[in-house]
Amino acid sequence: MSSLFRRDFIQSSAAWLALQWHCTTVAAEPIDDPTVGREIVFEDLFETLDWSVWHAGPKATTDGTGFYGRSAFATKYGEEGFNPYTIVADEAAENGTALQISAKYIGRPMNVRKYYGNTLPEFQWISGNLQTARNDGTILKGWRKGYFEARMLFPRHPITWPAFWMLNGRCILEPKTSIELDIVEHKGWEPTVYGTYLHEWGGADQNSRSTGVETPVDMTAAYCRYGMLVDDKRCIPFFNRKPVIDRRTGKPANWPITRSRRLDEESDVFWPLLTLALRTDVPFPQPLKEDDMLAHMRVDYFRVYE
Repeated sequence: MSSLFRRDFIQSSAAWLALQWHCTTVAAEPIDDPTVGREIVFEDLFETLDWSVWHAGPKATTDGTGFYGRSAFATKYGEEGFNPYTIVADEAAENGTALQISAKYIGRPMNVRKYYGNTLPEFQWISGNLQTARNDGTILKGWRKGYFEARMLFPRHPITWPAFWMLNGRCILEPKTSIELDIVEHKGWEPTVYGTYLHEWGGADQNSRSTGVETPVDMTAAYCRYGMLVDDKRCIPFFNRKPVIDRRTGKPANWPITRSRRLDEESDVFWPLLTLALRTDVPFPQPLKEDDMLAHMRVDYFRVYE
């Protein structure tokens, strides 16, 4: 396991609880659009699922199995007779189609390779994780710098945990070099609050920054844009193209990436993940309602601006 459950899940959960007392608000003053002066260098409008770009399944890592939370992440072929990855027609999407990643409760013993929850009733879920990297260290698409954005719609649900995040390429084979940029992590039962984080895991230079974000709209009722600007030495998270305010400073979040020099020296890049996970730090619904046995996250597009 490692952050998003992933690594030090208990520490991550405690940090989130603390954030409930210190949520940020979206910047109220007019600010520059982070896309102004930049060009789109990559975009996926999800008219189809391009398997030359995306890889499906557990997080690409040599640190454990890549599973975390209460669900098994399916390959592109699905698991247990269920495939969580589909392209759907959606009038609210800019191009009329969207990627839909689903989570389904199977509710019987499963046979997912290396998944720890196959025999545990509360963990017998299949959900999805798409990424542009593979376990052998192959990076299908990656960028060192830029403004990274996804337009997403989250489910309203008692345990869902959708996220748009990025990792550095080197960390797949060398986990102690991990740089994790969590652009958005959402809890399905909190429609107007999410978290954004920077984690540099392992080693003496380990570093973390985090903040909660209160939104003026219901993220489970409408698409929103979640972004992060990454430059030579720092990262800045955005909501609907406005930087969020770090409560600790009262100013827009502006977090140093302490391993930036190493990124440049090793020609390392960041690669994105689009994930629908299920949390374990909250009670399992008793009973689990029929309407909650299936949940959907939608992604209108993923874009990179430079």
